[in-house]
Amino acid sequence: MLTVFIDADGCPVKDETYRVAERYQLPVKVVCNRPLAVPFSTRVELVVVAKGADEADKWIAEQSGPGDICVTSDLPLAARVIDAGAHPITPRGRVFDAESIGDALASRDLMTTLRSFSAEGEGPRGGPPPMGKGDRSEFLNRLDALVHAIKRAGR
Repeated sequence: MLTVFIDADGCPVKDETYRVAERYQLPVKVVCNRPLAVPFSTRVELVVVAKGADEADKWIAEQSGPGDICVTSDLPLAARVIDAGAHPITPRGRVFDAESIGDALASRDLMTTLRSFSAEGEGPRGGPPPMGKGDRSEFLNRLDALVHAIKRAGR
């Protein structure tokens, strides 16, 4: 059965994900390094992993499989779940596949290099703009479309 995994530490669209999962009666695994409040539902499971930078990512990558969905902004995790046959979606609604994740990782590495120069007063600064209503709406639409596409594919 299609399962939705949320890389929950710092995820700004947990509530939106719960709503879509409830609509389709999908199980949700909320994976984090510290306890978080989750809705009281038989479909929502809180998974608290050991403390450590990549512990939640490891757990999600090991547990996700074909047809699952992973809500994450972590591009290396997105690449790992793609390798497992799952479908990553960012909190802003970008869905990655085997073709698009390579370009995204390369851009990420380039920006990391450029940011290293900003300490010297050069290069780009700052991160993405704050999440707005339009971003949340886009996420909801894309997540809904992704669930439909996976169900049509028979997973």
